[in-house]
Amino acid sequence: MEKWLIRAIEKEDNQAVAQLIRSVFDEMGIPKVGTAYEDAYLDLMFEEYSKSKAVYFVVEKEGKILGCCGIAPLENGDPEICELQKMYFLPETRGLGIGSKMMAKCLDKARDFGFKKCYIETMPFMHAAQKLYKKSGFEYLDAPMGNTGHSSCPVWMLKTL
Repeated sequence: MEKWLIRAIEKEDNQAVAQLIRSVFDEMGIPKVGTAYEDAYLDLMFEEYSKSKAVYFVVEKEGKILGCCGIAPLENGDPEICELQKMYFLPETRGLGIGSKMMAKCLDKARDFGFKKCYIETMPFMHAAQKLYKKSGFEYLDAPMGNTGHSSCPVWMLKTL
């Protein structure tokens, strides 16, 4: 991963990040209703993650953003639980271990912020993502937590930090 850079999002990244997320939705056929695609702040990620106990990272190579992921407090949930949010990578970055590094960076920040657990929602057909989450210590839940507004994401997982 020598030429890859994982860094905090900057305001200038907003358009590229929104475009990346939307392109992954299109590529994978992810529902647009009841998912992150509908989030009002999708075009304002820098501003959204400038809030308390939140951070968003991008993966950059040669000036191009190729992946992203962040953490924030779980919406309408226990204040000791954060959510791993909007983890998306372009096809050329998958399978290279970058997702593991990105997740580790996010989970380290979650611990720094004082969170005790981390929650994530995903889609049933995202097998590679679920494999990564399980490898990182996430366990399946029987019901959603908080109120993320992502009613089309029926796979819920939780990790003790």
